[in-house]
Amino acid sequence: MLKFYNSLTNKIEEFKPHNPNKVNMYVCGPTVYNYIHIGNARPVVFYDMVKNYLEFLGYQVNYASNITDIDDKIINKAIEEKKTEKEIATFYEDAYFKDVKTLGSQKPNVIPHATEYINNMIDFIELLKENGYAYQKDGNVYFRINKITDYGVLSNQDRASLEEGARVDVDLNKEDPLDFTLWKNTKVGIKWPSPFGDGRPGWHTECVVMNHELFKDGLDIHGGGMDLKFPHHENEIAQSNAAYHDHLASYFLHVGRVDLKGMKMSKSLGNVIYVKDLKTKEEAMVLRMLLLFSPYRSIINFSPELMEQYKTIYDKWYRSYKQIYYYLSAHDINSLTLDDDYLTKFKEYMDYDFNVQNVLTLIDDLVKKINVSFRNKDESLVILFNTFNKILKVLGINFYLPDLTLEDSSTYLSWEEARKNKDFQKADYFRNILVEKGII
Repeated sequence: MLKFYNSLTNKIEEFKPHNPNKVNMYVCGPTVYNYIHIGNARPVVFYDMVKNYLEFLGYQVNYASNITDIDDKIINKAIEEKKTEKEIATFYEDAYFKDVKTLGSQKPNVIPHATEYINNMIDFIELLKENGYAYQKDGNVYFRINKITDYGVLSNQDRASLEEGARVDVDLNKEDPLDFTLWKNTKVGIKWPSPFGDGRPGWHTECVVMNHELFKDGLDIHGGGMDLKFPHHENEIAQSNAAYHDHLASYFLHVGRVDLKGMKMSKSLGNVIYVKDLKTKEEAMVLRMLLLFSPYRSIINFSPELMEQYKTIYDKWYRSYKQIYYYLSAHDINSLTLDDDYLTKFKEYMDYDFNVQNVLTLIDDLVKKINVSFRNKDESLVILFNTFNKILKVLGINFYLPDLTLEDSSTYLSWEEARKNKDFQKADYFRNILVEKGII
């Protein structure tokens, strides 16, 4: 039975979706005004793995992740580059999904864009105004925090500490320093007509509206980075509470950030490593492993040395996978049988708060057993390899091996035959061909 840490209740809970066979999951996606860095990559990798594991358990997963395609940062970038907001958003969205692919992740099932739901957002804000949860001042519309009795439930902060932080940037239009913007009166950049005046919706409103429109049958998991707990997810909960009398999702799942040299990785600080700058597919896969096998709620302090540690692991697994994959392919050995003991252990670890640290140790043990089985050429080889492959697919780890051609298979078998007959000259000839093609 799957259990994981629910940020809403601050405890590990058994997972019980609204529908026993289906999971609705929404993860906050990027604001598309720049390339993503490896800190932004962590949610891309982690929630892809979560989706894969839920499917492994037999659930049908409806996975949505949004694109924030209107924001002050996009408007400013458009002005700076003398382009439209649409041109900026489209360019960086395309770059984002290229990076998603580089990281070995799949696109979500549903990719809502904020600009597609503007009318829904206007209707939602009007509903909040009618019910007394919102008020208008100078063309802006604000949400009344004091109407939400459990505000701070997700971030686990009391009102006094929240107000202290809010006073740093005082807006005199607000009734309360904690009130946040639902509709922003804008003079610069793209804007939409509304009953409140021309402007655009606030970020917190965008996500809660898209969630409600997409998941009429209930949202099971709402995910994102740890930095989104407050104020973004807290403010989503407040609006959902006001409009629909619920906390938006049953489970909130948050992943820790990535630091560089002990500091939070941030585009504004300039201390970032962009995913697009990774040199090879293999380097991207090593990064995926680094992001996956670190405890998901903890901060990762990224360093070249840490990357090198995971490269060593990747190379070890790659060598084992490659030799077995090509051996079984050349001999046309196929089987769907899996090793129940290893899969049971894998499920046991994953079922308790996605304990991938123990999974890493399990795979290391599995690789050792595969290597012994390969040397002995025993019957368990294909079963162990299938199990290895199954676990890797859930984790999204890929070794990018091309399939053998018929000619490659023939060369491989000829090489084996020559070695068996101790015809070393012929064996060397075939081996050189295989080495040149990267098969051995």
